[in-house]
Amino acid sequence: MADGSTGEVPRAAEPGEAPQAAAITLGRGMLILRVFVPFACGYYLSYLYRTVNAVIAPDLVRDLALDAGRLGLLTSTYFLAFGLFQLPLGILLDRFGPRRVDAALLAVAGVGALLFALSREFGALVVARALIGFGVSAALMASMKAFTLWFPLSRLASLNGWVMAIGGLGALSASVPVEAALRITDWRGVFEVLAATTLLAAGAIMLLVPERAAPGGGERLGAMLRGIAAVFGDAAFWRIAAICMTVQAAFLSVGGLWVAPWLLDVAGLARGTVATYLLVFAVAMTAGFAFFGSAADRLESAGWGAARLFVIGAVASTAGLALIALGVTRGALAVWIIVYFASPASALSYAMLSRRYPRAQAGRVTTALNFVVFAAAFAAQWGIGAIVNRWPAVDGVYPLPAYRAAFGACVALEIAALAWWLVPRSDAARRRSG
Repeated sequence: MADGSTGEVPRAAEPGEAPQAAAITLGRGMLILRVFVPFACGYYLSYLYRTVNAVIAPDLVRDLALDAGRLGLLTSTYFLAFGLFQLPLGILLDRFGPRRVDAALLAVAGVGALLFALSREFGALVVARALIGFGVSAALMASMKAFTLWFPLSRLASLNGWVMAIGGLGALSASVPVEAALRITDWRGVFEVLAATTLLAAGAIMLLVPERAAPGGGERLGAMLRGIAAVFGDAAFWRIAAICMTVQAAFLSVGGLWVAPWLLDVAGLARGTVATYLLVFAVAMTAGFAFFGSAADRLESAGWGAARLFVIGAVASTAGLALIALGVTRGALAVWIIVYFASPASALSYAMLSRRYPRAQAGRVTTALNFVVFAAAFAAQWGIGAIVNRWPAVDGVYPLPAYRAAFGACVALEIAALAWWLVPRSDAARRRSG
């Protein structure tokens, strides 16, 4: 990292590396159809699984007699399994490539979704939810790895932004469409359909995506592990990761579950209205991913630096959640829209870090970041439930102070990460981190 204002340094070209991925035999249109679309479908399902519990939460509470703590644990198990597998996932992606790894893991997610639909006991549901999280753990990282293999690095932020926007469509599908589906079937039927769709997506990736040897594919395991250690030992990695992990942990845990109970308990909205709000929020998130990814590449080419956009988005997201934590309910729809639109800016960190390290390490770099993000998301989603649960529910409704304390804890961590980024550093510290 050159300094605290630019946030990244361009990666030097590697020996024998083609300057443009366009030199491959597939044309641009076929690249989109055979590489981007299959991986994007997998990430769409990943995000749908991540957020669907926000809509079915009342049904889970009713059918399984869950309190806030157990609901948070059940839902956050997705993040735990997802996060724990990120480091070995990076090695697998760099060694075997994104096509085979993502297809195999999505098949596991399909089995987990079927088990979730069939399970009757809380423990079995936790295991099934963990299998889903494990199974979709490669969806975004495999996409990013594939993009580094098939596309120019100058397009990386845009491609990452657009695939995350497709994920936003998954969140959109987990709002009004799922609520409508619950009028036809129950939450178990929804997961049966998701299981079948996920198995089809796994087959599509295996059959449609062409194979391409990854640079560094013959690297020994010891060298690969040393590469992971080098990433975690890089101060510049942690300055970027601290903002990403705190903003994304709050966004994933609140957006993936706790925003719906807040809308029900604090805002006093009807369940159908909550589903409509979630649809609006998903649209805002999708727009945010598309906007920040495309804008970052344009600003980067103009010499402005994606890191500034990264920090601006993080500040806006933190400010919005701070207003919610302070108890703002009037105009809350607009505040939540700001949070959902601005939070995706923190995902620019994946492209920023991918450019900092050699292409052969792309899988390990992005999964190292994803590991800390989802470990934090697990802690946040479960922790919010534990904090909320300290206030007694009255007729199933938790009071405003419970959410104020839980969301306020998330905001405090985000502010600390932003402060670390913004505090001036000495020239020696800059040289060590850059």
